[in-house]
Amino acid sequence: QLQLVESGGGLVQPGGSLTLSCAASEFTLEYYAIGWFRQAPGKEREGVSCISANEGYTNYADSVKGRFTISRDNAKTTVLLQMNSLKPEDTAVYYCAAKVTRDIICKTGWSYDFWGQGTQVTVSS
Repeated sequence: QLQLVESGGGLVQPGGSLTLSCAASEFTLEYYAIGWFRQAPGKEREGVSCISANEGYTNYADSVKGRFTISRDNAKTTVLLQMNSLKPEDTAVYYCAAKVTRDIICKTGWSYDFWGQGTQVTVSS
């Protein structure tokens, strides 16, 4: 069973940056689409971004377009979410998730197969 571990969360001032990392227990993630999700207190879980299994396709929520960038490392065992120009409304627990697929696209609305435990991101002055 694939295990995912998120890291990189923390407290940052508005306008600051953080990079979240999603590390996998398997040798490679190349057969998985990876999504990042977040859930703020009292709100439903929201899809933030995803990257397709073949890396050729990425997708972003409108609320983070132009500020967040999803990518995989060369060894394909880690997926990163670079978050710039952070806003207080980005405060949430961020989760990564993996879906077994060979589809050339990805969607955060899919049903993902494996989930990490989450990492807290707090944007506050």
